[in-house]
Amino acid sequence: MVAGAEVIHQSISVLDVPYRCIAKEIEEMIDISAAAAAVAAPRPPSPGIRRGTEAVVVDVAATQLVSITDLRSSDACPNVSEEHLQFVPTIRSGSFADIGPRKHMEDEHIRIDDLSAHLGSALTCPRPSAFYGLFDGHGGPEAAAYIKRHAIRFFFEDAGFPQASHADSIFLESVENSVRRAFLLADRALADDGNISSSTGTTALTALVFGRLLLVANAGDCRAVLCRKGVAVEMSQDHRPIYAGERQRVIESGGFIDDGYLNGILSVTRALGDWDMKKPPSSGSPSPLIAEPEFRQAELTEDDEFLIIGCDGIWDVMSSEHAVSVVRRGLRRHDDPDQCAKELVKEALKLNTFDNLTVIVVCLSPSTEYCGSSPQRCAKSLSSEALCSLRRWLEDGGGEGGK
Repeated sequence: MVAGAEVIHQSISVLDVPYRCIAKEIEEMIDISAAAAAVAAPRPPSPGIRRGTEAVVVDVAATQLVSITDLRSSDACPNVSEEHLQFVPTIRSGSFADIGPRKHMEDEHIRIDDLSAHLGSALTCPRPSAFYGLFDGHGGPEAAAYIKRHAIRFFFEDAGFPQASHADSIFLESVENSVRRAFLLADRALADDGNISSSTGTTALTALVFGRLLLVANAGDCRAVLCRKGVAVEMSQDHRPIYAGERQRVIESGGFIDDGYLNGILSVTRALGDWDMKKPPSSGSPSPLIAEPEFRQAELTEDDEFLIIGCDGIWDVMSSEHAVSVVRRGLRRHDDPDQCAKELVKEALKLNTFDNLTVIVVCLSPSTEYCGSSPQRCAKSLSSEALCSLRRWLEDGGGEGGK
């Protein structure tokens, strides 16, 4: 049981290992106070992906989010400072999953902090390397469980994952193409497996790290948020019918939006599975519901503190900034990404989320840069001028009435 909420706690098994990736420089962003970051601005709630599931509307004050809009596909590496070029992230991660107020747990996730060690001689890739995946099922747990069970095969065997010792623009483009193929292969595998119902599906978000490159692929409404100097940088776009780009694509492919639902049924516009809502590949025409992922990338620098990957049960009740503030405070307090993930889930439960909850927290800096007995305590060096002033002040009695 989670304190303060009548829920059944269920820990979810996960593949534990690490990974990495390389991408474009994200624009410099100013630091903000933890107090400002703690204000929640949730997106419109999703009442259980398939229409008809029980829903609770949560009313939380809206605030402006800081997000990255100029992330592009890979073609050339950005110009960065020598200090940035020397930076190599130090990866460690934690996760936590809870059934929430639902009767069944439909989330699955994967954590691989060292992808090279996990795959061994089967993969040659830039280091450090890591792989994370979050699969939020709907219509039953079968699709998400299937994708997790076969994820390594889909992403690193069947899709022709590229082999390279250095991450350049050619490698990044090849990785994107391979990950795209993996999403589509996994989607088709759900259709071909006779044990998987055509009315079950799952959203999918993956994050790869290779050296300084972070590459996020998303189909659905899970979300990845990078903390850069305390600012939330959204590394994925929620695929929901309420967003103009997705709405236009749905309509152009012959679908419709009814009360915020795709074809009056589904609250997301991209997902793996759900073949009762997709046109067969032989039709030659696009479906309103697709499994094609969207990509965002970033070149990691010393300013990047951690990455949060969460299912929609988190983002239905809090903003990206709010989540970043919760994790940042936790790391400064106890430096434990597992505990941070648990605290973020507890925060969502306090805000009355109505869904399953899964969070992965990936730390990108050494623990010594976070840890401290007090969040406000810091060490500063004094200039020679300041030392002289301090010495004179002490010699004069420290201001105690004068002599």
